[in-house]
Amino acid sequence: MNKTIMVIGAGLLQVPVIQCAKKMGLNVIVTDYNPEAIGMRYADVPIVMSTRDIEGSVRVAKSQNEITPISGVLTAGTDASMTVAAVANALNLTGIKFEDAEAATNKIKMRTRFRKHNVPCPDFFPVWSLADAKTACKKLKFPVVIKPSDNMGARGVMRVDDINILPDAFKFAKAASPSGELVIEEYMEGHELSIDAVVYNNEVTVTGVADRIIKYPPYFVEIGHDMPSSMPEEIRNEACRIMKLGIKALGIDNGCAKGDIKITDKGPMIGELAARLSGGFMSAYTYPLSTGVDLIKAAIEISLGQEPGNLEPIRNKVCIERAIITNPGIVNSITGLEDALKIPGIAEIFINVKKGDKIVKPRSNVEKAGHIIAVADTLEEAEAAVEKCKQTLKIEISEGEEISMQRIRFLAREKLKKVCYACEFCDGEKCPTGVPGMGGTGTGRSFRKNIEALKNYTVNTRVIHNVTEPDTSASFFGIPLSLPVMAAPVTGTVTNMCGAIDELEYNRAVVAGCIEAGTMAFVGDGASPEKYKIGIQAIAENEGIGVPVFKPRSENKDIIMRIKRAEQNHAAAVGMDIDAVVFKTMAMKNQSVGPKSVEELKEIISNTHLPFILKGIMNVKDAALAVEAGAHGIIVSNHGGRVLDEMPGSMDVLEEIVREVKGYVHILIDGGFRTGVDILKALALGADFVLIGRPVTIAAVGMRQKGVSFYLKTLKRELELAMILTGSSKISEITPDTVSRIDARAVNSARIDNK
Repeated sequence: MNKTIMVIGAGLLQVPVIQCAKKMGLNVIVTDYNPEAIGMRYADVPIVMSTRDIEGSVRVAKSQNEITPISGVLTAGTDASMTVAAVANALNLTGIKFEDAEAATNKIKMRTRFRKHNVPCPDFFPVWSLADAKTACKKLKFPVVIKPSDNMGARGVMRVDDINILPDAFKFAKAASPSGELVIEEYMEGHELSIDAVVYNNEVTVTGVADRIIKYPPYFVEIGHDMPSSMPEEIRNEACRIMKLGIKALGIDNGCAKGDIKITDKGPMIGELAARLSGGFMSAYTYPLSTGVDLIKAAIEISLGQEPGNLEPIRNKVCIERAIITNPGIVNSITGLEDALKIPGIAEIFINVKKGDKIVKPRSNVEKAGHIIAVADTLEEAEAAVEKCKQTLKIEISEGEEISMQRIRFLAREKLKKVCYACEFCDGEKCPTGVPGMGGTGTGRSFRKNIEALKNYTVNTRVIHNVTEPDTSASFFGIPLSLPVMAAPVTGTVTNMCGAIDELEYNRAVVAGCIEAGTMAFVGDGASPEKYKIGIQAIAENEGIGVPVFKPRSENKDIIMRIKRAEQNHAAAVGMDIDAVVFKTMAMKNQSVGPKSVEELKEIISNTHLPFILKGIMNVKDAALAVEAGAHGIIVSNHGGRVLDEMPGSMDVLEEIVREVKGYVHILIDGGFRTGVDILKALALGADFVLIGRPVTIAAVGMRQKGVSFYLKTLKRELELAMILTGSSKISEITPDTVSRIDARAVNSARIDNK
């Protein structure tokens, strides 16, 4: 009579176990909460039962054992070790103790065991509340990692570089934890290895060592692995030694073990160690294809209480797995799969999505569109096969969700509630808040003056020409832009937007949205001392495409320190909003700021190799002094009307500033710009670039990155139309005669006559 084995889980990563057991002539019981799970179709006895329901799994195992005696139980690629152990213990089968399985599943108990047995692992603290998390961060040096104590696949795992990011990271981890229990640990810098091992009667055999490829910081998304590892033999041997120490500490005496080992400057340290075979297609695909060893069969044999068969490699191939990661959106179609499978070296292709599915930017290992397995004689050949496969396999993505400015404003209005009405035309007339908030200071007159100043100019059309496809491109310190428009620096998503969006999420949306539209973003400093790091992080995540702008803190060393961090993260330029010397939120946070003399500015500028931009210039004298100090650019700006009431609009002073310093510095301007025609007016008066704040903020709050990208692309189309109607084939052809200034006295006279 054939023996019966029980497999916990029926997902894609458990299918090889089920199929192997069938080939071995075993009857297979399979449990999973999803009756439609792929593995259910191969089961002799499919049972609907959650892999996390330990008591339920024991109950159905005992029931089935009375019908057909169960000889073994196991899983692979999922955190069901406690369920496996509970069933094995209940039926007196080969397996580890339940408390050991719990220690191999719960990251806090795991690290406690490691600490007790002197197994190298990161320093850590259990965390339940945000207060606990803050206390842990004070004891551990940044960066740290926060993660659920009881989940896998990098769900809820996030690197935290400073205290400002912690609340958002805490929420992210908490949402991914079934129990709500979290752990904060020191971040381990270094190469990462994935190691599989089988254990029979306390004898550990390491069966595979692979290089893991982790990307998408601050998250930890594995985009692939290489088998075998390219690390030097002595490093691999030491990592395996540490792995064996961890296996012993966890009490894994019969079964399998999977470890993630970081090669740090302190030596190998265990990140995770599970009492099961690895997921990520390593144990079932890349290791067998690389070595010829059937690791799944060995695992099944051990679960049956039998000594595993041959574990010595019989071939030496390079096998790799690579994730299929697409742009976010809705899947329209998937084509080319059959042709891709015919490519030499391609062993398997797994597609996780289907037409109509929504794809998001991955933040864990379960949010990928698919996987490619390739095998070859060399790593270069395997990677070439994967690249050809990706070119052949086409997953067509559309944005899916309706996107329009009306939709963006509607969604933003819901999130901003009453702090901002996300008006169709953002002119400050109905703005419900001042500062803090989204409005202007005092009466809001300075905010509204920006809009009024733009209305003082009309456009002179010219339609007899051959301009049909105007070129809106520009160059910002050597960086090509699709249009001379960038996002203005905005901070304080909690203080000014009532938490409608997280600070880091906002910066990421704006920086990435600008890049998607072919331009770049300025990011702000903020009143909180550490907030500047958030904008710089978003820039760093996008290859340095962005410009951080810092507050005029009283001590130059504090500004220079921020500039140095920007340099380290390869920012395109740096700036200072010098008009924030009386900014209300700085006073609220007890942050000391003050004016800067020419000599002080020279000191700051001399301490960086990056272009330096001075924001908040509203008169000719300051513009000339900025040039004298060595600034590379100035931003004509009244700070969106947020620093002082009764100021002129930025367009009111642009012309005279242009006459004074044009050609000496880049001239940027912000304040009230909303449309492509507005941009045309500023360019006609001599501005080189236009910055836009509130509308970009509304777009980011409404629809994140794609909202920002859509708005900027809309501006580009509007600018193109305005250029066609003025006969301007390129930006340099937008000249002062493109616009006319309305005579204010004539307008007032006409109003009186009409009365």
